[in-house]
Amino acid sequence: MRKKKNWLVTSLLIIGTLLIFFPLYLTINIALKTPGEMVKPLLSLPDEWRFQNFLDAIEMTNFFQALSNSFIVTFSVVVLTVLTNSLVSYAIARNMHKNFFKGLFYYFVSAMFVPFPIIMLPLVRQTAIAGMDNLIGLIFLYIVFQLSFNVFIYVGYIKSIPVALEEAAVMDGASSWKIFWKVIFPLLSPMNATVAILTALYAWNDFMLPLVILTDPEHATLPLVQYIFQSEFSTNYNLAFASYLLALLPMVIVYLIAQKWIISNVTRGAVK
Repeated sequence: MRKKKNWLVTSLLIIGTLLIFFPLYLTINIALKTPGEMVKPLLSLPDEWRFQNFLDAIEMTNFFQALSNSFIVTFSVVVLTVLTNSLVSYAIARNMHKNFFKGLFYYFVSAMFVPFPIIMLPLVRQTAIAGMDNLIGLIFLYIVFQLSFNVFIYVGYIKSIPVALEEAAVMDGASSWKIFWKVIFPLLSPMNATVAILTALYAWNDFMLPLVILTDPEHATLPLVQYIFQSEFSTNYNLAFASYLLALLPMVIVYLIAQKWIISNVTRGAVK
């Protein structure tokens, strides 16, 4: 039997797609134009595609240095966040009957309600005193700031894993560490994928924390470089939009490469 199309959903999907691609089209269009063509209608195509804008943006923003910094920070934060936060969450989830761990859980969760501007100035002062106003300090802070939300979602997921699996491992002589790494951690793959995606997007796109923490221009990440570039060349929209596309491109490539793995893991988590 032929399925009836849901035209309402189809129309909403088409509108949503247009809303996403329209700003992207404008960004690419402006990035490929010359300054003289900016007086023409905004939607008009460039008379000559000026790819030199990208080369100029790379040179003027020290793009590859900023790309290296962002990659180091993002990769380190994702790996360390998944490893440490899942371990902390496992300890809390399996000991929620104890007052200490229950209080620790609510302490972590309460941190989600603390606005960053409240702790921003004390944080800047403390990191400067401790000599952590660099990429290492930035990585450490990202891991700590993600802990509260990640503990919240990890604990809920770990509670859904049957304790009988761990009891069987204990009967086979496995230690607590071996139980976690050999039994629990593999079962956390869907949640690890979710945490990794959210953490990667947060660390890659964040602007505020690098702005207030980093003091050396050589340590600047891509969002910070875009801000500095825009403040210096605010009237050169062609180079500015070219630099925005360059900053966007790495995450798009990562998603295109890893989309099957991401979708499969998230789907596994949905049907667990």
